[in-house]
This record gives sequence, structure tokens and C-alpha cells, in this order.
Amino acid sequence: MKITLKDGSIKEYPAGMSVLEIAQDISAGLARVACAGIVNGKVVDLRYVLTEDSELEIATFDDEEGRHAFHHTSAHIMAQAVKRLFPDVKLAIGPAIENGFYYDFDRETPFTEEELLNIEKEMKKIVKENLLIERFELPREEAIDFMKKAEEPYKVELIQDLPEGETISFYRQGEFVDLCAGPHLISTKPVKAFKLLSVAGAYWRGSEKNPMLSRIYGISFTKKSELDAYLQRIEEAKKRDHRKLGKELDLFALMEEGPGFPFFLPKGMELRNTLIDFWREEHKKAGYKEISTPIILNQELWHRSGHWDHYKENMYVTEIDEEAYAVKPMNCPGGMLVYKTNMHSYRDLPIRLGELGLVHRHELSGALHGLMRVRNFTQDDAHIFMLPEQIKDEIKNVIDLIDKFYNIFGFKYHVELSTRPEDSMGSDEEWERAINSLKEALEEKGYDYIINEGDGAFYGPKIDFHLEDCLGRTWQCGTIQLDFQMPERFDLTYIGQDGEKHRPVMIHRVVFGSIERFIGILIEHFAGAFPTWLAPVQVKVLPISEKFHDYAEKVVKSLEEADIKVEADWRGEKIGYKIREARMQRIPYMLIVGQKEQEEEKVAVRSREKGDEGQQNLSDFIERVKEEIETKVL
Repeated sequence: MKITLKDGSIKEYPAGMSVLEIAQDISAGLARVACAGIVNGKVVDLRYVLTEDSELEIATFDDEEGRHAFHHTSAHIMAQAVKRLFPDVKLAIGPAIENGFYYDFDRETPFTEEELLNIEKEMKKIVKENLLIERFELPREEAIDFMKKAEEPYKVELIQDLPEGETISFYRQGEFVDLCAGPHLISTKPVKAFKLLSVAGAYWRGSEKNPMLSRIYGISFTKKSELDAYLQRIEEAKKRDHRKLGKELDLFALMEEGPGFPFFLPKGMELRNTLIDFWREEHKKAGYKEISTPIILNQELWHRSGHWDHYKENMYVTEIDEEAYAVKPMNCPGGMLVYKTNMHSYRDLPIRLGELGLVHRHELSGALHGLMRVRNFTQDDAHIFMLPEQIKDEIKNVIDLIDKFYNIFGFKYHVELSTRPEDSMGSDEEWERAINSLKEALEEKGYDYIINEGDGAFYGPKIDFHLEDCLGRTWQCGTIQLDFQMPERFDLTYIGQDGEKHRPVMIHRVVFGSIERFIGILIEHFAGAFPTWLAPVQVKVLPISEKFHDYAEKVVKSLEEADIKVEADWRGEKIGYKIREARMQRIPYMLIVGQKEQEEEKVAVRSREKGDEGQQNLSDFIERVKEEIETKVL
């Protein structure tokens, strides 16, 4: 059989060789670090046997597919350790995830920190035992009996829910057997560096109607040095946690009276309004008109848009005048109605309508997380209505706008293209046309992109922009969605050159995504030390004593007249204490005023970046700060 390798080279092997055997033939070093194989695009075990001409890639821990197999095996090692220490615990599911793995267990009480340490010790023993991991299959009824005898009711339920004819596979390592599709490593030996990170509650299959399980999260690496570096990043992330900093910096509050509904405090509103002012300024330059649409609209509208059928479980509904209404989870249907208020000609298009719209979506309480996952948030939406021949140029314009925004904040990013999901509206031809338009725009702009098969919106494919913060974490923010469905459902038209009615094409897009979430990302990215243009307080004036309050007031007034956000500390505390407090608030500049400054009509400048900068003329300092604000320097 002919095997085509990743580099394009072709090797001949006798039929019946496993992926691992081929890896060993290529290089002993490659075989040592191999975690999985990719045969004709499908991820498989290293033990998978090839019998015909195929394309083959050997995936290591450096590849996503290899890392997935490594983390999946780590989850099984953890589950085996739990079963050894707590035999009565019932197994649920234990997948690999983007950052590590988890396993859900049914247990009367949650695991303690001490128990996690004991589980880790047992995992080390299992790794040392170098247990061979074997795959085997059973017919459906035998598989159910097998799990019933093992007294694993969650596994029985999973098998019963599998489609008829589905291959039911298991993996065995020593005395431990788990229902699993794989792939896995050859043995437990390579999983040398791992850490159990936390315990959380999780409903079985994500439903509040099901039992609450105990979920243990973990991470694993091939080397201890990589684990140490990761744990160091985790510690840094804890210091930057936006919930902690949001409280310390008086930006926002999360209250029991409204779980998932954040309260913005005065300084948080300063930050928020700065972002919104910047958004408005840039969108005006880019030819957008701003609109505002109601938060509550009737059921008929949501039927028309498709949300009632495809999204109702995430919507809040109410009744007004004995008629069903819904609180909007998205702004788009309101944008459709605004378009329909006038008859449009082809000469009017494209029409770009921007909206900072407050939306509400029902999230499970366990999924709520600070500003990152909330139940109400402001989307910086825009809907662009255009002619078919304008699609590519409009997409490229939006890409340029998003690129400009992210560069201002110093973010690197990558792009993903999501295609048609199973639950979708529209014809195959419309979807193909929409996907090709997005691909062509990205390729003409010179973007590399990842394809996410089946992850598009129900009404159209989308381009997602994933930001990378200073810790290397990624956040999905900007989105461009091409939509042929909504204009059809809302009967949107324009008068063409031929005097006839035609259907416009539509783009949904956001740049920040959610203002709240973007603020959470900014807090963590900058560790609360915002660049001067974003800072809620840009300058803090610190009089050394009460004698210098009059001069301090003059300084404050001059800064206010220059539109610089300023506060003064009028308390009778020692100046060292005031400086420390201002530093804790991460304020870009402190101006200390005492006798010398008053006599010479100057200010003593301390900056967050350089510390004590000595005396300066107030007018020079004001010009410096104004330039930082205007140029949005980081």
C-alpha cells in the first residue's frame, strides 16, 4: 500500500501495518512522541491498522489532535485513580477540552483539596505502572450488560442513546475499563506531568433536571517544565482576574439581586463610555448610521425571524395585553423593521445601520462568569443591507474596521470560518454562495483561516475573530455573518435599475462582540493598568497637606478644562500613603503638589511607567497627556 505523508512524500508498506509501526519506520524519535494518527483526515489511535493506500499524518503533543489524545488519556488515568480510591463513585463523562481535561463523577459530597492531592498521587502510580491501553468493541446488548455489571448507570444511558448500528468501543488499562470512542495513547507512561486544578458542579448532560455531578478539571503535559510554565500563567491569570480587579478598581459589581446582570459603577461607566465614544466615532467615519430598537417585541416577530423555533430556550418571555412577547436576545429583527420603514432604491445601498443594543439571554447559573458570561449585555451590532455584487467589498470593509479596532488595543488575533449547521434555514445553493463569498473576501485580504464545519448561525455562515491576550489566551469577539434568510423572512426589498423589486443581501456584524465581555478581556489583558486614553481616572492630584488645597484645586480645574479625567485626594493622610493608594488604583499619572510646586507654579509628576519624573510645567504635562489620549498610545 502507498502511504502519503504530511510533507507530500510517498512510502510503500505491506498492508496491515499500524500507525505506530509506520511512525517507527519513519523515525524512532517520532514514534516516541507520537500521540495519534490522522488517516485520510480522520483522527485515529496509533494502534489503528492501515490496509490500503492512504494519507497519513503522525500527530504529536504539539498538534491539536495529538494533544487531544494525550489529554483524553489523562482523563482516563484520573478516573482510574478515583475508582481505586473511591470505588462507589459512578463515572459519567471525561473528555479532553481546549485546556486540559475533566471528568464528571457522581458522588454524595464534592471532592476536597486533600482528596485531589491523593488522586494525583494515585495517578502517578498508574503512570509508573506503564499500563498498556487496549481498545475493544462489543455489540449493543453486550455493551449494556457489561456496564450494568460494572454498576455504571450513566454509561448504560449513554449506550442506550447511541443510534442503532453504532460501533460501541471501550478502552482498558489494567483493571479500569471505560466506554469511549478514543483515540488514546498506547500506554499510561507518557503522561508524566499533570495537575488537578479545581472541582466544580455540573449537571448531567447540562440539564438542571438531572443530577448534579462533581467535575474535576486537570491539565497535563509531556514535560514538567511545560507544566510549571502553565501553572505560572494560571497564577498570573488569577492576579488579573477581572472579577477581582473589577471590585478593587470600583468598576462593576455582581449582586445576588441580579445573578448574571452586572452593575456598572461610576469608574466602570467612564471606561465603558470611552469605548462607546470610540466606537461611535469610528463607525461614523465608516459610513454607519446609528439606530435604537425596543428591548421587548411580540411573539409574531420572533416567529418571523426564526428565533422562536431555533432559540426559544435562551429567551425570556412575558405577556402584555394577553399577548406573548419576548425580551430580545438579538438586535437583528429590530434592524429589519427599521429597514422596512422606507422604500429603498439600488442607489441607496449599501445601508449600514449600527446599534448598541441591550440583549438578554438565559444562561444556566453554573455557566455565569463575571462579565465574560452574563444574562444581559450590550452588543455593538450593525446590519448592512446591500446588493449581491457589493457582498465581497462590504465584507472586506468590515474586516478592515475590525482589524483597526483590535490593533488600537494591541491585540493579535486569528480568524475562523464557520459553515452550515444541522439546524439551519435556506437552500444548499444559498449556503454555498454565502460560504464562498466569505472565503473569497478572506483570501483576497490575505488572511489564513481555520474552517469550523457546522458551527455557523442557523441563518448563515460566519467569520469569527479570536483575540489573543497577553497571557496567550484566546477570546472570540468580532463576528461577520452573511445572511440570505432574514431578508427573505422579513420580505425586505429594494427597487432595482429595472424598476422591479429585488431582495437585498444582509451582513450581521459585531466588533467588540459584547461591551461587557470586552471590558472583562481588557481588564485582564492590561491587569487593570489601562492605557491613558482608556483609564477611568487619568490623573490623580495629591496635595501634601491641607495648606496646598487651593493650589491643588487650580491644578484640578486646569486638567478638567483640558478634558482630562482627574481626581484629587483631599484626605489628611501622609503623602506616602496617598501615593501607594493611587498606585494600587493603577492610575497613569500622579501630580504631587507642595510648597515648592506652589511657589514655582509647577507639579511633581509620578507616572505608572517611570515612577518619579520630577517637576514639570503644568501646561507641558497637560499637552503630554492630551497627546497620549488623542493618539491612543498603549
